[in-house]
Amino acid sequence: MIDHAQDLRADDFLSGAEAWRAHRAGRINPDRFGVYGTENWGVGEIRGNLVKDLAALNKLEMLPWDEWGEMEAGYDDTAGPAYDALLDRCAESVAEDDPGAIVQLATLPELHVPDTLVSATL
Repeated sequence: MIDHAQDLRADDFLSGAEAWRAHRAGRINPDRFGVYGTENWGVGEIRGNLVKDLAALNKLEMLPWDEWGEMEAGYDDTAGPAYDALLDRCAESVAEDDPGAIVQLATLPELHVPDTLVSATL
């Protein structure tokens, strides 16, 4: 068990893009990815984190519970293969550190962060 964040090795933490690519290649168990104390686990969490990473790379810092575009369907595993193929493109662009593609992908309706988000409250 890791007691302090500074004790993380490079392979102890995966970005959304790294986790997505590892999942798609069958190298990881997506059920090991999630938020402790919640029902938020699995491939949906990996999808959501990749989309949030794309937003962050476009200088839009999101909250963990923010959703937009196709994210709800991605979390529910109902978005379909076209969405997963789009996320493949996102992960590849992030891995290749391609700023032009990262900016362009963030303009697509499925991934674009709207000016107004509706947040759930407890």
